[in-house]
Amino acid sequence: MKSGPAAFVLWLCCLIGICGLHRFYLGRPLTGLLWLFTFGLLGIGQLIDLFLLPSMVRQENLERRLDRMEARPVLR
Repeated sequence: MKSGPAAFVLWLCCLIGICGLHRFYLGRPLTGLLWLFTFGLLGIGQLIDLFLLPSMVRQENLERRLDRMEARPVLR
């Protein structure tokens, strides 16, 4: 499971100029690269992500749970 506080700490790396690490952590490498090369869409995307971060963590955890459930064999 992904951790909200860990994602927030990675988001804080934008303060030293490294944007997008939280998106890599949450399994979104394409937007992570976009944030990395554009400094978080010039800071606007980074600021929006501050508010979206809790829902992004929940979504990633839900997707991981569903993947695990689909991979389990059905007992009969």
